[in-house]
Amino acid sequence: MIPFLFKGLIRDRSRSMMPLLTVIAGVMLTVLMYCWVKGTETEIIRASANFSTGHVKVMSRAYAQNEDQVPNDLAYFGFAQLIARMDQEFDGMVWTPRIRFGGLLDIPDEYGETRSQGPVAGIAVDLLSPNSPEKEILNLDEALTNGRLPERPGELLISEEFAELFGVEIGETATLVSSTMYGSMTTYNFVIVGTVRFGISAMDRGAMLIDITDAQYALDMNDAAGEILGFFDDHIYRDKQAQAMAVSFNNQYTDPDDEFSPLMLALREQGGLSQTLDMASAVSTVVIVIFVVVMSIVLWNAGLMGSLRRYGEIGVRLAIGEEKGHIYRTLIMEALMIGAVGSILGTGLGIAFSYYLQVQGLDISAVLKNASMIISDVMRAQVTPTSFIIGFVPGLLATFLGTAISGLGIYRRQTSQLAKEFES
Repeated sequence: MIPFLFKGLIRDRSRSMMPLLTVIAGVMLTVLMYCWVKGTETEIIRASANFSTGHVKVMSRAYAQNEDQVPNDLAYFGFAQLIARMDQEFDGMVWTPRIRFGGLLDIPDEYGETRSQGPVAGIAVDLLSPNSPEKEILNLDEALTNGRLPERPGELLISEEFAELFGVEIGETATLVSSTMYGSMTTYNFVIVGTVRFGISAMDRGAMLIDITDAQYALDMNDAAGEILGFFDDHIYRDKQAQAMAVSFNNQYTDPDDEFSPLMLALREQGGLSQTLDMASAVSTVVIVIFVVVMSIVLWNAGLMGSLRRYGEIGVRLAIGEEKGHIYRTLIMEALMIGAVGSILGTGLGIAFSYYLQVQGLDISAVLKNASMIISDVMRAQVTPTSFIIGFVPGLLATFLGTAISGLGIYRRQTSQLAKEFES
């Protein structure tokens, strides 16, 4: 029966062409939108984890309560011992300490007087240890635009945008003007050895990278770090595992009566990312529902038009004794075949466009010029295993619903009126 119906659809293209094109377009857009939302969600997680939150982050309880202010006076002491314990207790994790700070970077002229100065958002990471994961996490080899990476204490990297704005050259000396963790003013000289561009507007406006030992000396933070970031060793964020780890850590190490006891937060629990990620998941669901509804309405109308055109054919089939239920089922089978073929073709086109956007990306830096959120300037789609099947949901469901509704008219045909219909 199925080969017979399939041949009928091929030979009579007026019955299948319009529904097929509708399904292909709807499935293609569904797959493309799903991959785009998934890619956006992945980019947000990747950028936030690498530059701010980690997959999990450990801070003192007091620091966590005022994290947006970067309160280094509330930093955690003895971070090296804590990292050693966490290495033993949590397998498959990479831990790295960081210090965030703000200040002014003063560029002197040949006479030692201020030539230019501007605000910087500093990040101190482990740049000099041979086994440090930071070069890979921050992707420094690709981010480096001029010069080289720091190789010894007293060297720094600044953002290329800052260097261009203030006319800074590689090899010049710059003075950091900031405050220590005890509130006193501090100045410290660095040699500029390179410029970087991370492709994140919030970072590229005035980022400054130094080794964490330099920051500890300059900011009077010996054996202290503001944050300890943890990453899964495969660099893939797993929310349930991260939250379970945070609960386990906090039950063991966090003391409600000690504001300087360590506290672990998962990525989702930081910086409003929970709402952002939930919204991305909701968008995926809404996209699929919208396309199912819209395609069902379109295919319903197409089915009604097809029923009118096939009015005589259905009457003949009823006249020769074919049951109404059998006719109804064959129409649904035809619709499901159209849906299956359209879903396959639409999925192929959607995957092709999504893969192009995954490789090339879409530059949205003009929109993010003044953004404070850590998000990549180039947004990419992401093709996942789910991308290959997600289009079959609207493709098959919409064709089924559209035909099931329009085909109900068969049951309203009266066989007693067939002779009169044929005479007319």
